[in-house]
Parts: sequence; structure tokens; C-alpha cells
Amino acid sequence: MPQAIATYTIRVSGILDTRHEIQGDSGPLGVLTIRRNGKGVIVAGRYEPVKGEVLALRRDPGLLRSQFSLWTEGREWLGSSLRWSFIGREIALSTGTKPYRLVPLPGFHAGWRMVAPKTGDMARIQTSIFRRGSRIEVFRRVDFELVLFAYFLGWQLRLESLWPGREVEPEAENLPTTSRA
Repeated sequence: MPQAIATYTIRVSGILDTRHEIQGDSGPLGVLTIRRNGKGVIVAGRYEPVKGEVLALRRDPGLLRSQFSLWTEGREWLGSSLRWSFIGREIALSTGTKPYRLVPLPGFHAGWRMVAPKTGDMARIQTSIFRRGSRIEVFRRVDFELVLFAYFLGWQLRLESLWPGREVEPEAENLPTTSRA
């Protein structure tokens, strides 16, 4: 496993409408609040950084779970997510430039991996079932907003990540080939 270039710790408070305090290596970064409707379904999130632009996470219309989009307060679209099936545990993240996937961690661990199609693991989100906190390790350069979006999606489905995920194979064009002599 590559060395983490950034690590974030998250403390969670609240029961239904949760508040996630995010801390980086240099101190507090901001607060993510997650809002539920009357039926208990997560409908929106709002990230308020210590300094910078406020982000809005909102549910897109549709029947599938994990169908959300990420927006800045100035109405700039940053990404969206889609879970293609009710049974499958893979979430597709699209940013307009590069597709990512959110898949469960291998082994019996609660958490998710953010995987790029050619380079593999980008980030690892480790959650705890019994503690009210999480840890995010970033292995390659990726926007913090996208990592936050992946955490938001992974928080909703943290119990589904307990069953081991499959190992993600690199794409065929990245596999080394032997030279012919």
C-alpha cells in the first residue's frame, strides 16, 4: 500500500441529523452536516469550511440509492454519484474529467476505497461501527471536495461495507506486457 499524503480525522455527533467535524494535519478544516427527512432518509448535506467556499450535497431525483450531486454555493457542479443496482455495492463517481468508483474495503473492515480506473487506490475511508468517528487516508493527489463527497456517500452505507469487498483489478491497458524478442 502506498504512503498516505494526507490524513483526515472526523468526529461525529448527533443522532439523525449528524454533524461531522473534519480535522486535518494542521487543525480543523470544517463541518459537514447531514440532514434527513421525516422518514429518516438522507436528503442533503452542507460542508462549511473554516475558510473557503461552502459546498452543498443534495439528493438527485430517482429511485436508486446514493444518487447525489455536489455543488458549490455559487451553483458550480463538482460531481455526481450513481449506484447502478440495489444489490451491488459499487458507487460510480463522475466529475466531468475522470470517473472514480467507491468500493468496500477488502476483508472484514468497515469502510470504503475510492478507486481511479488506471491508477488504483486514491483514498481509503475507514469508519467504525461502535465509535463515532472516521479516518480518511489520501494516497494520490485528488481534490478535497471529491474526498469529502466520497466520505458523505460512504457514511450513509457504512454498515454495507462490513462484508468484504472484492479486489479491484487494474484496467487491461495498465497491465505490463512482455516484449517480443
